[in-house]
Amino acid sequence: MLMHPTYEKLRAMKLYGMATALQEQDQQPVYHPMPFDERLGLLVDREMTDRASRQLDIRLRKARLRQNAAYEDIDFAKARGLNRSLILTLCQGEWIRRHNNCLITGPTGVGKSYVACALANKACRDGHSVSYVRATRLFSELGIARADGSYRKRINAAARVDLLVIDDWGLTALTTDQARDLLEILEDRYDRRSTLVVSQVPVDNWHALMPDPTVADAALDRLVHNAYRINLTGESMRKQRARLTEPSENGL
Repeated sequence: MLMHPTYEKLRAMKLYGMATALQEQDQQPVYHPMPFDERLGLLVDREMTDRASRQLDIRLRKARLRQNAAYEDIDFAKARGLNRSLILTLCQGEWIRRHNNCLITGPTGVGKSYVACALANKACRDGHSVSYVRATRLFSELGIARADGSYRKRINAAARVDLLVIDDWGLTALTTDQARDLLEILEDRYDRRSTLVVSQVPVDNWHALMPDPTVADAALDRLVHNAYRINLTGESMRKQRARLTEPSENGL
């Protein structure tokens, strides 16, 4: 029997994993004595695995994570106040299913963005949609969207994603429009989706970053009170790595 037309039909139906597995079964004699139902089961398993892999690739591309990070690679040995138990709890994903938030703070260089990207990567692996954006870019895009008429579309996109990661929050104080944009996003997401915020500024100082106290109260009320907190400490890991690569006095 000519199998090539069958491969092509499977691919035409977008059953790429099954087509590849069937071709492998046809070419490897070890599969030939197997009963039909066992071979069919292997084909279905391959298709499911292939689809899951492709869908994960799509989620990761859409997430646009700043770093290629994984929670398995987080270094807990460094003295920076990183609670292994809390990280492992967050990696179980219940906080996202419950629509809680997460706030990661600490000085520059201690690995805040890496931890955030590792949690976001795990969320993608668990099937959640994720979007990563730096705060300055987010507010710039919203300002442009307000001018070109796509503001509501951009806000709706931020509202729909399962996990929104806002990095470098608080590097500069917000304008009145930016504070209202933040409130709009958090209002749409509150108790419906999860938000992860990364900042060098302690949470207690976030209120002062917004010019209108009423807007600040409303925004932070929707962000802070149902959030897990990770407060990193210590010296910049970039500085530590730089010292390790510095040449010695004798040039060796």
